[in-house]
Amino acid sequence: MDFQVVVLAGGTSKKLVPLVSKEVPKALVPVANRPVLSYVLEQLELSNIKDLIVVVEGADAALRVGGWISAAYVDRLHVEVATVPEDVGTAGALRAIAHHLTAKDVLVVSGDLVSDVPPGAVTAAHRRHDAVVTAMICSVPVSGLSEAGSSGVKDKTKKPGRYNIIGMDPTKQFLLHIATGAELEKDTRIRKSILRAVGQMDIRADLMDAHMYAFNRSVLQEVLDQKDKFQSLKQDVLPYLVRSQLKSEILINGAPQGQQAKENGNDKVSYRILANASTPSFHELYALGPNGSAPVRRTHKCCVYIASNSKYCVRLNSIQAFMDINRDVIGEANHLSGYNFSAQNNIIHPSAELGSKTTVGPHCMLGEGSQMGDKCSVKRSVIGRHCRIGSNVKVVNSVVMNHVTIGDGCSIQGSVICSNAQLQERVALKDCQVGQGYVVSAGCEYKGESLARKEK
Repeated sequence: MDFQVVVLAGGTSKKLVPLVSKEVPKALVPVANRPVLSYVLEQLELSNIKDLIVVVEGADAALRVGGWISAAYVDRLHVEVATVPEDVGTAGALRAIAHHLTAKDVLVVSGDLVSDVPPGAVTAAHRRHDAVVTAMICSVPVSGLSEAGSSGVKDKTKKPGRYNIIGMDPTKQFLLHIATGAELEKDTRIRKSILRAVGQMDIRADLMDAHMYAFNRSVLQEVLDQKDKFQSLKQDVLPYLVRSQLKSEILINGAPQGQQAKENGNDKVSYRILANASTPSFHELYALGPNGSAPVRRTHKCCVYIASNSKYCVRLNSIQAFMDINRDVIGEANHLSGYNFSAQNNIIHPSAELGSKTTVGPHCMLGEGSQMGDKCSVKRSVIGRHCRIGSNVKVVNSVVMNHVTIGDGCSIQGSVICSNAQLQERVALKDCQVGQGYVVSAGCEYKGESLARKEK
């Protein structure tokens, strides 16, 4: 088997409280009335990838995710659900399942990625360059909030966030520098050796790491074994491989990279053949000794696959991202939803019931079995299954999950109402999140609040 596929589905992310809970792990948080994990699984299925490992943090979450996968993808996918401890991080999750990995290369995908970029494009680029790692990068999404996230969704101004600083060679094939997290606040420092080797570098702040990686398995496992403090693929493993690519200490196929060339010939031509490239990259040229003699330095390749600007690619890793993705999947990116939209550019399930003078506008979704009273208005919102909504209710730029009860005269704007919540009469919410099963008392008004029961 050339490639194994691992989907990192997370557990109960603190960034997404109260949207996630013991009953609803992150992988099952709904986007347009479908679990977010379904978007990754269906992209893999479209790429004819049918065997995969889904890694879930926590036994309870793994049980729920596994149960949903078994019901939704029976006879379609062969999925092994692996349970790892909570809060081990993405690198820790791979370290915990290392004994399951046997293929030459491993494709690692974040389970919160909503994208129409074919995973096969990343694996093809990885093979073409015989890389140690190939990272997919894409345009920074337009949003009101940066990746750091927030419990509120207060900023309505659409602007691109700052996710990474990425340096590439002029051909935009090789990853030369990446800064993420706290490093974004520091001065950017580029290693002289990489600049000397490549000649020039294209520095970009309008691209982000999409958390889809193709790794050489033996290299990945070696790094995870040697660097046992590494917790994050994005913040630890990838930057380490990028920093060390011109002074590589890793082993490839049991020997230091470049060693095979040393043992099999002393001329430049033989090395190029062994490198499996008609034109050597700067890695090969940098490795060569004086006058093009046999390699004297070890190097490895870190590559990028840049998704086209026409492709959709956003991670659901904050409440703001949850709002943005739901808005997009029933709007400009509705081809991802899997539904057929009406002539009014909305989706109203045939079993849903609308009262007199109730309107559901474009870019809206009303789920199976839901009922709305008279004189209601829904704009740019998702309403889940089997909801009971009274009369004179306004829902704008919001997500209402399943089995929610909303009393007469309520106003909901820019908010998320989780499953089984109840809003009594005349409640007004703006930029709020209401947790699963929470009851908001009649006449209450909230702005920018997170309302949820304390988990036991």
